[in-house]
Amino acid sequence: MNVAEAIEKRRSFRSLLKVEITQELIKDLAGAASLAPSCFNKQPQRFVFVYDEPYLSNLKQSLSKGNEWAYNASMIITVLSKETDDCILGDRKYFLFDTGMSVAFLMLKAQELGYVAHPIAGYDPLKVRNVINSPQDLQIIALIIFGKHNKEINPLLSEKQKQDELQRPPRKAFEEFACLNTYCLKD
Repeated sequence: MNVAEAIEKRRSFRSLLKVEITQELIKDLAGAASLAPSCFNKQPQRFVFVYDEPYLSNLKQSLSKGNEWAYNASMIITVLSKETDDCILGDRKYFLFDTGMSVAFLMLKAQELGYVAHPIAGYDPLKVRNVINSPQDLQIIALIIFGKHNKEINPLLSEKQKQDELQRPPRKAFEEFACLNTYCLKD
């Protein structure tokens, strides 16, 4: 699969099948993430790959209402970073941007390998921190729910979520998010 195919086919499916998680798979995903560009190559991203019990079950308890579909995850990847681990140029702080790029590389690698890597923001950061035993100075940025796509729709999904499983949610038109030469958007 080439990059264009991985981008086109990547979806945040919520209907998941369990899969075996191996250290080789984790190293493939982490290796792809490590190749993302970052300011002065500081690589501020940190990941905790949670797949063994009881850690995985405990981490699932941090999920917000509405994310019960993620209980079928075979792995949950915690994404962390710290502002001071990356460039700070005046009021520009790069750690979130650079970590986000590494997450995108990880997600595209997952797609290439035939997996779903669905990032979510619906979780209790304090519970996550306690389960993974992360340092206080690291910001928990996102969780990535990981598994294989199940074509059978998860009955826990809302009607909108079920529709999103069947058809990609609409994307904004070019004119809604992009300009040529000068800022043109009506906010």
